[in-house]
Amino acid sequence: MSKLSERIIAFNRGLLPDMLPHKYEAMAENAFSFYRGTCHLFYDDLQNNNMLPAAPLTWICGDLHLENFGSYRGQDKMIYFDLNDFDEALLAPAIFELARMVTSIFIGFESLKIEPEKAMKMAQLFLRSYGCALAKGKAFSIEPRTAKGIVCQFLKSAEKSKAKDLLEKRTVKKRKKLALSMKDERHFKIDKKLKQELNAHVTTWIENSSDGPYNYKVKGCIFRLAGTGSIGVKRYLFLLKSTNTRNKYLLIDMKQSLPSSIAPYTKVTQPNWNSQSERIINIQQRMQYIAPSLISTTAFRGDTYVIQELQPVKDSINFKLIRDQYRNIYQVIDDMAMLTASAQLRSGGIQGSAIIDELSAFGNDNTWHEPLLAYAQSYAAKVKRYYKQFLQDYKAGKLK
Repeated sequence: MSKLSERIIAFNRGLLPDMLPHKYEAMAENAFSFYRGTCHLFYDDLQNNNMLPAAPLTWICGDLHLENFGSYRGQDKMIYFDLNDFDEALLAPAIFELARMVTSIFIGFESLKIEPEKAMKMAQLFLRSYGCALAKGKAFSIEPRTAKGIVCQFLKSAEKSKAKDLLEKRTVKKRKKLALSMKDERHFKIDKKLKQELNAHVTTWIENSSDGPYNYKVKGCIFRLAGTGSIGVKRYLFLLKSTNTRNKYLLIDMKQSLPSSIAPYTKVTQPNWNSQSERIINIQQRMQYIAPSLISTTAFRGDTYVIQELQPVKDSINFKLIRDQYRNIYQVIDDMAMLTASAQLRSGGIQGSAIIDELSAFGNDNTWHEPLLAYAQSYAAKVKRYYKQFLQDYKAGKLK
């Protein structure tokens, strides 16, 4: 077995063993999927690098890449396009977030068979737009009224998504009653005892949590796979039915919160969070313009979880559909850069993060662009070598 696979196995050892084959299968799809599933490798390698220049401390989502921007419905019922994954979030140099994102542009574009020249132009665009947005010192947001181009179309389409569409996709009718569907290949049954405990736990959460939905009853529970990096964590999907309104249902996702995979590789002192779920939600609320419509935390069987509504509008840009539309890709990358800068500005000056003046000065200084581009390009090539080795080991059955 290669040292690479030993590193991957060691990192994933604490996850659910019967779900790991699904994670490795997802990672084997292409180099970008592999990159998404190995955030820990990126930061392990980053700590031994001295190519990257110094940067102010900011709150980062930690695993920023092309598919970690998307749409969701906020607490104010509006649809937003923003950063949307904070499992790895913590306080770190701003350059960490940028290196992760720009590397994803090089790897993702190659997976889409987009020319290297275009990938480089988009990487340069991202850094240039990020720097300009940061230099202005003002955070912005994107919703249907302010969105442009393909993002505007994307959000207007998301606005039309209805809860009933999501229910039709995730549920089936049994004896005239709605139940969670087991036809979805990412839905799994859970044993009776665990199911009873989970149903009782969420019932108590509904009754006692100020963040939870009122007047709902639990009608079903299954195990759910989602994402790539998070496959193997404990994750459950609940079907809730309103006790007040006929035929009104709600889907709730309950996802185990683990320590950030970046934590071992940064020397930055972190706040003393009460739980990993508290870390995730607090940083998310600091960085996003508006938090999702229903989000909360809970503790079950010694683990902490983030609970949130499974939304019909939550989705990410499908770059496969716009791979030949240069202007649309340009607008999306420009928006992503602005949102990255805005998230850092919005959370500036909190518990050790740099104040806006420092972030603005960093944005005005473009001397770090070239070293960062060189590092991201070099690391993208390394990911390709990693992926080739991983695929070889995976096909040989060495990751079982």
